Amino acid sequence: MPNTTYLKVAALSPRVRVADPTECARASLEAVEAALQAGVQVIALPELGLCGCTCGDLLAQSALLDACEASLLWLAEQTKHSAALIAVGLPKLINGRVYNCAAVLQGGCVLGFVSKRHLSPEERRWFTPGAGGQLFQCGDCAIGVSLNDGPPGAEIILRLAAQPEEAGLHERRRNLIASQSAWSHCGIVYAGAGAGESTTDLVFSGPCLIAENGDILTENRRYEPEGGAVYACLDLDMLRGERRQFPSVEGCPEGAGWLCGAPAPLPPLKEEHIARNYGPSPFVPQNPQLRAERCREVLTMQSAALSKRLEHTGQKQVILGLSGGLDSTLALLVSARTADLMRWPRDSILCITMPGYGTSDFTRETSDKLAAAFGATLWEIDIRPACGLHMQDIGHDPEVRDTVYENLQARERTQILMDLANQENALLLGTGNLSELALGWCTYNADHMSMYNPNAGVPKTLVRAIVRFAADESPSEIASALGRVLETPVSPELLPPDTTSPAGDVGKITQKTEDILGSYDVHDFYLYYFCRYGFRPRKLFFMAKRAFAGQYASEQLKAWLLIFLRRFFSQQFKRSCLPDGPRVVGVSLSPRDAWHMPSDASAALWLNEAQGL
Repeated sequence: MPNTTYLKVAALSPRVRVADPTECARASLEAVEAALQAGVQVIALPELGLCGCTCGDLLAQSALLDACEASLLWLAEQTKHSAALIAVGLPKLINGRVYNCAAVLQGGCVLGFVSKRHLSPEERRWFTPGAGGQLFQCGDCAIGVSLNDGPPGAEIILRLAAQPEEAGLHERRRNLIASQSAWSHCGIVYAGAGAGESTTDLVFSGPCLIAENGDILTENRRYEPEGGAVYACLDLDMLRGERRQFPSVEGCPEGAGWLCGAPAPLPPLKEEHIARNYGPSPFVPQNPQLRAERCREVLTMQSAALSKRLEHTGQKQVILGLSGGLDSTLALLVSARTADLMRWPRDSILCITMPGYGTSDFTRETSDKLAAAFGATLWEIDIRPACGLHMQDIGHDPEVRDTVYENLQARERTQILMDLANQENALLLGTGNLSELALGWCTYNADHMSMYNPNAGVPKTLVRAIVRFAADESPSEIASALGRVLETPVSPELLPPDTTSPAGDVGKITQKTEDILGSYDVHDFYLYYFCRYGFRPRKLFFMAKRAFAGQYASEQLKAWLLIFLRRFFSQQFKRSCLPDGPRVVGVSLSPRDAWHMPSDASAALWLNEAQGL
């Protein structure tokens, strides 16, 4: 795992003794050393932290200004053993004027001073407005240092602050920091003044927050008498992936401030110091309430999209192949909501069940129960006679259960659905999901094709979550039918069932997709981070090991990563001619909307790296 992938940062608010730079520097060093021991590479300390922000008119005293300068040099000397970048606040006398500055230290040197531009009326009593935020290029990472603005172009912003508290202010502060990090696709390390400041007229709480791309990763407990400290590992790959997708982020500005030297590369980050974990289901919130809201919203989006398409085409029916599996069940859920939205009778949903060589009694019965529970119309058409005749026509031995044997069943079903859609003047709905499109787990010009696919933007893990959500929200008859779907293993059911299995009807399904491809949980994890942020294989593997620790071995995760990469590249030709379908999550593979990739792109670069893991 490359050390440059993550940046470990700290926001520190050590206790100050107002107007005592020597003691302030000692407390700052103690907090900094603890952070360095934890592998921190970039540190932010509060505004005016070397003397206290409540010094008042003492800020114009030469004795205090000289003591701050001496304490700064002492702090630089004490930290010369580290290449970490440290930003600390102090008043600075420059050309006869006093500026509210952040000094930037690294390896025992003062790299420069960043001055505060926007001053309150009270601050203008002591300080001269400065040039504003400054960008420091540390290796390949652009770090901005600021007291209340910018700078544009920064991947990480160290924000030194000294904002007095008032009731309700902190929530606004949190929201502002989160929204600024989201708007600029950056990390923000916010260190606020607190413990030890004067309370003559104001109160300071010592807030320390670290945000990344709209999320507050960590924050401290405020009003602690000894100060506060928080650490976090910022994911530079994720931030850069966002910026590549949203290039409207402002570029690097002209230089501002007083620079004394060029930054050196930051110290390397050891893997044991990467305090960053990832949830195993990026498409599905872990919080039950948020998960329910996500499922409800996606169903609403799918139904709104389908109703618009039906309004445009003027058709009064939808038709879909109902298999008793998750995907066609989601299409039925969407169809039912759409029919209610358009005030159509539920029997305008025409479901076709088409038993083939692999159809089990269990899924066949599930289709019956689903259609009955939702009030949909159900027709059965057995495809086996037509498939047998077709194999006879092309000279294929029915005992050879190969790709031809499987795919001709899928194509026979699609032919039936297309022709019935024409005959009934109905819109044929596709049922395939986003995960299957990523892996190419669909038959070209068969289940790959439809007249509109409301499921095209929904990954498999979210499909399952939505069906479970619907079961929890539905009357008993519908909930019971949906429960049967949830207990059925994912399968195309194209190979004959095992009639000798004692495990019941579900156990007779021999062709289990996840036994062939691997876990959809893991594939959806790879899909999200590969497409959303452009992460490379070694980063995906590192993250997956943490996300699925104790669930899957590293060797298994690597094997599934190779499957994902091989299939993602080799199956692009299927995605290049997809039917229309709505995007509903942060990843889409539509060639019209989001994913532009040649069908003959080589996977060698990605596979070589994955194979070397």
